[in-house]
Amino acid sequence: MMAVIVSPLAVMGQATQAPTPAALGDLDAVVARVMKDWKVPGLALAVVQNGKVILVKGYGLRDTERNLPVTPQTLFAIGSITKSFTVTTLGTLVDEGKLDWDKPVREYLPGFTMYNELLTEHLTTRDMVTHRSGLPRHDLVWYSSDFPRADLVRRLRYLEPSKDLRQTYQYNNLMFTTAGYLAGQILGTTWEDAVRRRVLDPLGMTHTNLSVDDSPKSPDSAQPYAIDKVNGQVVVKKYAFHNIDQIGPAGSINSCAEDMARYLLFHMNRGKFEGKQILSENNSAQMQAPQMVIQGEPEFKEEGTNSYGMAFSISTYRSHKIVEHGGAIDGFRALLAFLPQDNLGAVVLINLDGSPVPGIITDNVFDRLLGLDQIPWDERYLEIDKKSKQAEEAAKAGGYTKPVPGTRPSHDLKDYVGQYENPGYGVVTIAQEGAGSGNDFQMAVNTKITSPLHHFHYDIWQVPENELDPLQKTLVTFHTDAKGLVSSLSAPFEPNVKDIVFNRVPEKRMREKSFLEPFTGEYELPGQTLTILLRGNDTLVATLPGRPAMESVPDHGTIFNAKGVYSSFSIEFQQDASGKVTAAVLYQNGGVALVKKKQ
Repeated sequence: MMAVIVSPLAVMGQATQAPTPAALGDLDAVVARVMKDWKVPGLALAVVQNGKVILVKGYGLRDTERNLPVTPQTLFAIGSITKSFTVTTLGTLVDEGKLDWDKPVREYLPGFTMYNELLTEHLTTRDMVTHRSGLPRHDLVWYSSDFPRADLVRRLRYLEPSKDLRQTYQYNNLMFTTAGYLAGQILGTTWEDAVRRRVLDPLGMTHTNLSVDDSPKSPDSAQPYAIDKVNGQVVVKKYAFHNIDQIGPAGSINSCAEDMARYLLFHMNRGKFEGKQILSENNSAQMQAPQMVIQGEPEFKEEGTNSYGMAFSISTYRSHKIVEHGGAIDGFRALLAFLPQDNLGAVVLINLDGSPVPGIITDNVFDRLLGLDQIPWDERYLEIDKKSKQAEEAAKAGGYTKPVPGTRPSHDLKDYVGQYENPGYGVVTIAQEGAGSGNDFQMAVNTKITSPLHHFHYDIWQVPENELDPLQKTLVTFHTDAKGLVSSLSAPFEPNVKDIVFNRVPEKRMREKSFLEPFTGEYELPGQTLTILLRGNDTLVATLPGRPAMESVPDHGTIFNAKGVYSSFSIEFQQDASGKVTAAVLYQNGGVALVKKKQ
């Protein structure tokens, strides 16, 4: 990944579009300064007031390597603002009587299953789109994988809730994914098709797409960037596009300031656009009305307490009601916000990861158009960022992040290598190949995340610090079973529930005839013979005179476990240096016996 240091001149260059209205004063200069402070390559801004678009403008660069400017048509990922498109689509189904917000989801999705019976029987569409399902984020399930949308819905049954239904606000992308999947199922199509037909086309959002794979095909698309440290210097790095099509209803839309101005006007006008009621006023009002309290006190005195509507947050800004939603996906940040009682709104899109800039600019716009003194939001957030970094450095200096010295793993490194699986989260692969200097292992989580692992202490490894690694500093713990074998690993992939456990997956060869056939034959037991047979081409079966056959399942290496009533029985085949099977070790209820193979 190539580092690109953004030129202050490029960031501070003049806006590339029409003049800024007098009511916004020196906004252009403020935008340039804030972008410089936070190293933002490019920014797009749309402002609407009293039913009209008063500003649509681009600042800085959409592509720093090619020196391409941001325009009103430049595409940015809008992340979770997508959720309101999903709820709008669902709202049109409610308007048509095809969906009831408050009926259980399983009435529309036969076979729908959650972690427990209460959730399965009572979870409603309203619960899903107001973040009150009881399920914490469990984001790594989708972020690390290419699981199809229907498979993500199926995997919900394995994801542990942390609260009771409707008890607590907990943001959850998988619930919105399920809600969008539901819309497609009701219409006999896909979420993508439903959103195009029911939102994008009626609003004339012709530049907007539903997959990041489509953005690079556009002649006017922003590149994603992230902040990193290189040789002690803070730099802006070009980031890889992260495809999240499988959770499209929760965050995959890409749009531009020009299109988002239309979308903003639509919601500010309670579901009506250019004289046509696309979404009923009732459902539009429900989206903008509190449905679930968001716990916690506001960080600043200018902000009110928060609640969540249906894909919008509701609060106050300087005593004015504000309806808003942010968006965050790799390399991009976005914010859509409006003051409904003041007929005022704004959308800010940037191509930099993890930045408060959209909120800073939006609040400055509101201060100006409300005729209020301008709060120094930029300075406030810079101070917060500074103190946060100081606190982290103090923790490091104090030794609070250090491992216990002098410890070592309980097994040889090769014994940890393999695949481990969780039915909800998928597969974690531990490999020594490609681990690199100083790294014991390379850990792959499904198909999209690969991280090095350093030994931390005992049987615990850690992902090293790296701003661009989503798993940085994560601790991974390996567990040993009663036979002394590394049998599972666990990690805090969802911090609001107990660590997620991944059990070791048998090697693929343990279901192959060429691997299994040498184990077949007779083994000498005192007074009787143990016979190992091959059933079909992939299953070993053990028999003893006068007893039912014991079917086995692979464990790992040359170890097999018995199924059913014999589940306490395991067998490990022994091989000599040439690979010839010479004996077997039998394990049962703590007892161990070595039996020789008859030759």
